[in-house]
Amino acid sequence: MRAIRRFTVRTVLPEPLRPLEELILNLRWSWHHETRDLLRSVDPALWEAVGHDPVRLLGEVSPDRLEQLAADRRFLRRLEDTAEDLREYLTAPRWYQSLTESAPAGGSGNGRPAEAIAYFSPEYGITAALPQYSGGLGILAGDHLKTASDLGVPIIAVGLLYRHGYFAQSLSRDGWQLERYPPIDPNGLPLTLLRDADGAPVRVTIGLPQGRSLHAQVWLARVGRVPQLLLDSDVEDNDQAARDITDRLYGGGGDHRLLQEMLLGIGGVRAIRAYCRITGHPAPEVFHTNEGHAGFLGLERIRELVSEEGLTFDEALEAVRAGTVFTTHTPVPAGIDRFPRELIERYFGGDAESRDVPLGRVLDLGAETYPDGDPAVFNMAVMGMRLAQRVNGVSELHGRVSREMFGGLWGGFDTAEVPVGSITNGVHAGTWVSREILDLVAREAPSVVESGQGWQQVRDLPEPDLWRVRRDLRERLVVEARRRLRESWRQRGASEAEVSWIDEALDPDVLTIGFARRVPSYKRLTLMLRDPERLRSILLDPERPVQIVIAGKAHPADEGGKRLIQEIVRFADREDVRHRIVFLPDYDMALGRFLVQGCDVWMNNPLRPLEACGTSGMKAALNGGLNLSIRDGWWDEWYDGQNGWAIPSADGLAGPDRRDALEAAALYELIEDHVAVMFYDRDSSGLPRRWLEMVKHTIATLGPKVLASRMVRDYVTDLYTPAAVASRAMSADGYAGARELAAWKQRVAKAWPGVAVEHVESSGEESPHLGGRLAVRVVVDLAGLDPSDVAVEAAYGRVDESDALIDPSYLELTPAEPAENERLRYVGEVPLRRSGAFGYSVRVVPRHRLLAHHAETGLIALPPAPHGMTNGDLR
Repeated sequence: MRAIRRFTVRTVLPEPLRPLEELILNLRWSWHHETRDLLRSVDPALWEAVGHDPVRLLGEVSPDRLEQLAADRRFLRRLEDTAEDLREYLTAPRWYQSLTESAPAGGSGNGRPAEAIAYFSPEYGITAALPQYSGGLGILAGDHLKTASDLGVPIIAVGLLYRHGYFAQSLSRDGWQLERYPPIDPNGLPLTLLRDADGAPVRVTIGLPQGRSLHAQVWLARVGRVPQLLLDSDVEDNDQAARDITDRLYGGGGDHRLLQEMLLGIGGVRAIRAYCRITGHPAPEVFHTNEGHAGFLGLERIRELVSEEGLTFDEALEAVRAGTVFTTHTPVPAGIDRFPRELIERYFGGDAESRDVPLGRVLDLGAETYPDGDPAVFNMAVMGMRLAQRVNGVSELHGRVSREMFGGLWGGFDTAEVPVGSITNGVHAGTWVSREILDLVAREAPSVVESGQGWQQVRDLPEPDLWRVRRDLRERLVVEARRRLRESWRQRGASEAEVSWIDEALDPDVLTIGFARRVPSYKRLTLMLRDPERLRSILLDPERPVQIVIAGKAHPADEGGKRLIQEIVRFADREDVRHRIVFLPDYDMALGRFLVQGCDVWMNNPLRPLEACGTSGMKAALNGGLNLSIRDGWWDEWYDGQNGWAIPSADGLAGPDRRDALEAAALYELIEDHVAVMFYDRDSSGLPRRWLEMVKHTIATLGPKVLASRMVRDYVTDLYTPAAVASRAMSADGYAGARELAAWKQRVAKAWPGVAVEHVESSGEESPHLGGRLAVRVVVDLAGLDPSDVAVEAAYGRVDESDALIDPSYLELTPAEPAENERLRYVGEVPLRRSGAFGYSVRVVPRHRLLAHHAETGLIALPPAPHGMTNGDLR
């Protein structure tokens, strides 16, 4: 008989062991080695059996063992020391607390860092014991929280608690991906319910059409210093449909997905308000929205300001935008949530419409009002960008791609001026770097581990020690791969006799390549199979053999991705190569650590430029792995010719089939003639000296760049603090700034159709020379606007054959005297700083002290046709 309900009964710890509960309820154990050592010592065999899950460990350890530990004075001393270390970690000042105001002397003090930052993400990869993630976005979010905790950044994180998480993956006999959704009991996770002072669980409620309501309780996780609020709709107050809203990550149809995002955004803001009220935590000044999934948080904040502060919608919009950061994580339109317009009308209109947030204004925020946009859809990323004053991509290349993708929102401005910046992702060393590498670096280059300084000392690591550590990590991966491979084959129906070969699968002394990621088509899982016989010869080379360890999940609805997995599995099942290439199902954080730590080479071959960043190669690099990758995402930015190999990209060729053929051929050649040759080139002591020099160079040069501590510092400096400053400027004196900016934007937008550049002329030397100056005079009709409302600028620089300015410079022109018919004349002198083809143009853009970027309004006035000198030959 099967149980009709599953739940977890928690152990009652003996009094001396009560600090264990304190330790396991803070997820710092997931990256703090000393805490993990202590937990392992509770019962080493059981620790392995429960997959390093401390809640399960204490749930299954025998009472006799607990009593034994409660009387073990040595264990109790370690326990108290570890608990005290956690308390100090949670309270002592850290990097963020050392920051000072950046406001000018005598200023208002508004340059101080944010009191608190709200961080919203639909998924979080904190630990495999809390399975609330599917891929890169979640892993990045988890690393962001851990690093914020290490640096003392006052983040409050918000997400959803999925009762079935993401799916567990297995394979059928013929290699087809199968999914199952194991139930998750929150009481068996390191979580506590958020409760009011009277002990009642906190509930957040969202109004739905036809008088229905969606209720959710709030689970609290502690990620070091960071409180993480996870909303859960599986409560008795809801009907069954509402209870199922948080059933699984990225599941269900349009209504289901929309309701998840409404709960995340709207409910998430309400959960934060409750948490701050109960705990006294400072209210967030900055709200960071990851992708469009949480975009509705902006609507809730607008509603708050309209209903509680008496602002108009436009005034509230300006106040909300100033304190919002939006990060886009995808370079492909398919990665963006787009809902049918009528679905938004159903949930935000009719009897569900808020007087403070009218349906029409909601629809306007998500409308694709740019060329080739679809008027029938509501775009969550577009809404997110319209609700944020600061927008960024996650690598330099992704920033450029995003400016092209979303440039229509700032129509009239060149792509380079679209206000979408970039902060390249990073990874959390404590989570991803092996204990052995950390210990080796700590011994030989202690300042790297202690303060993140002195990375060049890594070049002095003893090569025999480094090679020994790398071999140990490779062997550990081989052992784990065999265990998982055996389990997978047994699940597929193989008998014990049919899996005996697995004992010899893979070899800890063979060059090992890793390939692990989600399996959408653009990541090209099967590019390595373009020429199966050539791949076979690489794997089975008698002198320089290669082995490949592969893992990855396809979305349950992605039949094409499942076919790619089946294709790679069928090749890996061949008796002649199955000891050299394996596919390991159920890719998760635990397997990810084995892979990035144990592989010699990390391979990545997406269709450029469709990889936003891709952080798995960063993790491999910190562990002494070398990258073999298409120059996409972070690798395009930081490849230097000595830290790995760049697969030549054929992007730009017309046919995708031809492109795949060329890039696969380049991949094979690199592995055969460069990677394998260098790995097996040994000196008389058996060491691959050139390989190890590349490894040390990789760690020394990439280390300070790929760490999430660099990433989070960049967010604080470039986005969070400026957003906090802007938010204070808007809210001061009863939101006077927001009222001022909203009124100014309305006035400028109304007048802008009449703003015109009516006449442009230039004068200077008859034959301009390098170092000279070109006098520019412009007559402008401001359509009744004040000169302080605009900036009139000359754009100048090199031009191409079509007279387009290339990377122009800008000179603000000064108003000289009135011209006829109430026009104004502006003048300036353009410096001629380069020879060759040169050109200039002029433009008028709005200007206000509270704008973050001159392109923010999307308004620009240009001359009706080219004027002045272009294509002059300057000598």
